[in-house]
Amino acid sequence: MPEEGCDCKEGVTLVFACSGAADVGKVADEAARKLTADGAGKMFCLAGVGGTVEPIMETTRAAARILAIDGCAADCAKSCLEQAGFTEFEHMRVTDCGFEKGSAPPTTEAVAKVADEAAGLITCC
Repeated sequence: MPEEGCDCKEGVTLVFACSGAADVGKVADEAARKLTADGAGKMFCLAGVGGTVEPIMETTRAAARILAIDGCAADCAKSCLEQAGFTEFEHMRVTDCGFEKGSAPPTTEAVAKVADEAAGLITCC
């Protein structure tokens, strides 16, 4: 239950991650899985949004909060959400967390750093 004066909606937080071929895509994907395992959100199907699969679109429209985690400045996850009509969501990039594409192996430490940054964006009150 949100605190008094908090304008957060109750409900599920969905996390959409880049799962691209680059190392930063793998970090984004693993961070989304960690957020799910930690109970901070629920990783959801970006391909379903990109393909406008109606049950996935319905669930996404009903989400209290949405987070897109991109690996790099190509912003593929953000673009998929926007092209499907979603405008209200948080967004972050692995490369904005100090990682460089092509030099960012998906270590436990890298994934934890990105997941911690992401959790700060979706934690409500």
